[in-house]
Amino acid sequence: MAHEPLTQADVLLEGFLALDTPEGFRAELIEGEIVVTPPPDGDHEDYIELIVSQVYRRSRTDMQFSGNKGLKLKSGGACPKNHAIPDGTFAPRELRLYRGADSWMPCDGVAMVVEVTSTKPGVDREAKRRCYARGGIPLYLLVDREASSVTLFRDPERDDYRQHCTLPFGKPLALPEPFAFELETTDFL
Repeated sequence: MAHEPLTQADVLLEGFLALDTPEGFRAELIEGEIVVTPPPDGDHEDYIELIVSQVYRRSRTDMQFSGNKGLKLKSGGACPKNHAIPDGTFAPRELRLYRGADSWMPCDGVAMVVEVTSTKPGVDREAKRRCYARGGIPLYLLVDREASSVTLFRDPERDDYRQHCTLPFGKPLALPEPFAFELETTDFL
């Protein structure tokens, strides 16, 4: 029985899935590039906690949060399927999306992903935004530490989001359904 030759995308995906990254580091496959990021710093974690706390207390829909589950997302062109690990993923609790042993899950049912810029802010601002839009994730919240701003991307279509709202830290940012509250960012200052 003849085997079909492996494509470059197959080899890249196989190599990526076989990576053994040091503890605390994250390896992602984004638009055909393996991106390894170091453990987050304290400010990074503080932003995530501030968001999670507000979502748990104020969201109209009861949400679950994960900061560890990776998402399998569509890719553009001949690249292998993207594998991104958002800094945060929110999904309605009733869906129980985070159950199961696989560390990579489909993005169906995810309500919002959150990224806080770190060592490679361009990946969060551009490449991951395109990946999340391709995956049909309704909301992408970007906390941009260099710009001291928060951006909510919404209404995904193909490779991008059709709407976005950027506000400086200190201004409240309206999160639509299923959250339906204003995210306070004063503590981000």
